[in-house]
Amino acid sequence: MSELSKQHQMIRDAAREFAKQHIEPIAAEFDEAGEFPIETVRGLGEQGLMGVSVAPEYGGAGMDALAYVLALIEISKVDAAHGTIMSVNNSLYGAPLEMYGTEQQKQKYLTPVASGEKIGAFSLTEPMSGSDAGTMKSRAVLSEDGSHYVINGTKSWVSNAPYADFIVLYTLTDPEQKHRGVTAFIIDTTVAGFARGKKEPKLGIRASATSEILFENYRCPVEDRLGEEGQGFKIAMTTLDGGRIGIAAQAVGIAEAALEASIAYARDREAFGQKIGQFQMIQQKLADMKTRVEAARLLTYSAAHKKNAASPGDGSYALEASMAKLYASEAATWVANQAIQVHGGMGYSKEMPLERYYRDAKITEIYEGTSEIQRMVISRALTGLR
Repeated sequence: MSELSKQHQMIRDAAREFAKQHIEPIAAEFDEAGEFPIETVRGLGEQGLMGVSVAPEYGGAGMDALAYVLALIEISKVDAAHGTIMSVNNSLYGAPLEMYGTEQQKQKYLTPVASGEKIGAFSLTEPMSGSDAGTMKSRAVLSEDGSHYVINGTKSWVSNAPYADFIVLYTLTDPEQKHRGVTAFIIDTTVAGFARGKKEPKLGIRASATSEILFENYRCPVEDRLGEEGQGFKIAMTTLDGGRIGIAAQAVGIAEAALEASIAYARDREAFGQKIGQFQMIQQKLADMKTRVEAARLLTYSAAHKKNAASPGDGSYALEASMAKLYASEAATWVANQAIQVHGGMGYSKEMPLERYYRDAKITEIYEGTSEIQRMVISRALTGLR
């Protein structure tokens, strides 16, 4: 893997400095309270981190996928909840708008979100529909005069929803076609017919607000449809390919934080007359943790490079994205678990961030495609069998 360019080093260092100065002091407090850190999120926008890969003419920083990965690792290393908010804004909202949006849609809905002025969200999941998008119950019906769609239904597990200004929504316009009948829409959350449901009480990433959203005869103008009718599933899957690289980066950040805390503790903590880092069992843990962190990092960098080389929306990096997400997410959970073990009783205490790393790591194995889904994607890419 080639050395990082000066530009890549600069965005990594800028993200690291912002995270240390502004996010680290409040991370535990906002996790405990489960409150959305709106002030620091606005700060991420001012730093250009809410639209890293979005073109400057649409409010973004105009950088590549590797720059996004490097910045997201640094933010997630300090607090994975901020990493989630940043990831949703960049990967799940900004990317499909830039790839599939009209010029008018980009100016109206992408620019304010990429600049951090507004917050975006992505909504595919429903109470009884997750990875199987063809079973969703929500509907969008074109009006008789063809001017708008009437949307009804309930969506669940929508990250950023309680504070989102705009949402990319995926719903069925042709139920008989199942996933081929899914269409994407841009939702303005200030319009009548939209409501926010219950806020989810979560195990981890608690400062990242997640809730249901409800539609009751919501009138969406035809010009706010994203792409063509029936193109929604393709848009969603292409979006998730890129999003999985972001989740891999988030997982690397969590794992790296857990590893660094464990190294420091192994150097300082004494037992039976010596530093615990002198015991072979602890040395083995640290060695295995470091190896998994670096393997996860390289897989994530590789996926980012493959995405940089791809044409927008062609999905040629899907295999690398799934491998990166699968390995990095499972590595993060494993490393965080080992970090608690290295710290012993202190690792179990809320006085230290290890238990937060452990709780935050688990979601990376679940959202934007579970580990089981990633293994299916990887296997299908290898065999060509479905």
